Amino acid sequence: EKMSGGLDVLRLTADDVSKMLAASAHLGTTNVDFQMEQYVFRRRNDGVHIIDLRKTWEKLLMAARIIAAIENPADVCVLSARPYGQRAVLKFAKFTGASPIAGRFTPGTFTNQIQKAFREPRLLIVTDPRVDHQPITEASYVNIPVIALCNTDSPLRYIDIGIPCNNKGAHAIGLMWWLLAREVLRLRGTISRDTDWEHMPDLFFYRDPEEVEKEEQAQGKADDGVGAGDWGATPSATDGAANQADWNTTTAAAATTTTTEQTGQAAAAGDDWSGSPSKDADWGGSNANAAGKNNWSNEAGEWGAQEGGEWGS
Repeated sequence: EKMSGGLDVLRLTADDVSKMLAASAHLGTTNVDFQMEQYVFRRRNDGVHIIDLRKTWEKLLMAARIIAAIENPADVCVLSARPYGQRAVLKFAKFTGASPIAGRFTPGTFTNQIQKAFREPRLLIVTDPRVDHQPITEASYVNIPVIALCNTDSPLRYIDIGIPCNNKGAHAIGLMWWLLAREVLRLRGTISRDTDWEHMPDLFFYRDPEEVEKEEQAQGKADDGVGAGDWGATPSATDGAANQADWNTTTAAAATTTTTEQTGQAAAAGDDWSGSPSKDADWGGSNANAAGKNNWSNEAGEWGAQEGGEWGS
């Protein structure tokens, strides 16, 4: 009841509680850390600890107020080494303007000033304190406050604000990042509290690459089926008769055109060959003149005489 201050606008709504229950954000583990006992509501018969969602919401509000208080959103570094939280981290950074690190964290990012990936954030938000222990340790060296999604068995060393929730499930992780992003945008005034956020929590959920590939293949097959729908249709009897009539008409017209062209070509050929003798005479004359002009025999004789004379002398 500290962060909400008894205000209705900051109070946990039944809709948000339903989302948390549906995503199993209230389910912890069979083990519990001594510092996380204060956030446990009770323990089930099978040994699983139930997290108090009211305390989860209060810590979520506190973390959102700290994030919204930072002037430059890029100074907030959000990271997740676990695959379940990588997509959520990227989406959170997209909507809030934070700097994401999805995947493996390079040691020395916060301490080694020589490397190119060196950065100095003012706030660090991690998905799992146990998996993201390296950035948390480096943040403690350079006095960077840390906000973390903590399960009942998560260590709270170097964690300044722990949001108690289930950080093992894909849906729970995505929902908590979605709630945090929505609350930050509301505190900044980007979105209104009177209307629902247009982006659904599904956008922050982890997606299996194999399932994505199968969906793309199914979508491609569906698109191919839509494009080939006209080709696969069975022609009806009326269409067959109409096509046959069209083919007969086209064949008859083509035959008539061919006969006319052949007749015209024959007539033209007869006219041309009628005047062929004069042309033959001309060709003959031209051949004779050419033979006379060239007179290769004389030239051959001259060459022979010249060569013979020169060689003989």
